[in-house]
Amino acid sequence: MRNLKDLMRRVQNICSRGVVRAISASLKMQGLQVLVLRGEVIDGVEHAEPYGFTSHPLPGAEAFMNHLGADRSHAVALVVADRRHRPTDLQPGEVCLYNCEQIRVHLTETGLVIDGGGLPILFKNTPQITFDTPLNQTSGEVMDRLNEGGKTMSAMRQVYDAHTHPENNDTTTSPPDRKMGGA
Repeated sequence: MRNLKDLMRRVQNICSRGVVRAISASLKMQGLQVLVLRGEVIDGVEHAEPYGFTSHPLPGAEAFMNHLGADRSHAVALVVADRRHRPTDLQPGEVCLYNCEQIRVHLTETGLVIDGGGLPILFKNTPQITFDTPLNQTSGEVMDRLNEGGKTMSAMRQVYDAHTHPENNDTTTSPPDRKMGGA
């Protein structure tokens, strides 16, 4: 009977759930401090993440752990989730990468939606960006040569619409009669 009770205790100790209290993100395998049932605090919980994906969870996130060999001192967090920030508006089959600032990369059934959450989006360290599409639309301004005092497209249109230049007979041309327009 004693062996059966010991076996039951070990089986019950295989998995647990807790609240993340602290994060050590600089380690090769991210480390967590997790508060589990009955006030037990487990330090040094390894957070196993899929190759190519990583995150820095916030304190208060939930960790779902496996205790290798049913040893409570050797916990591995297999999943860390945070219901406080999880999008709840996905349709069946959709996928979303998100953070606590409501920045999202949402793979929908009708296309890809990148939502910057009202913050700038920066494409960095790439020699070229190609949009292979028959139509590129924007609801705002487009600016080129940003670091060289570039102008917006609407500013370039204004310059074109008002431009004149000297003629060979020492007169000046009129501005173009076909305006580009723009704000």
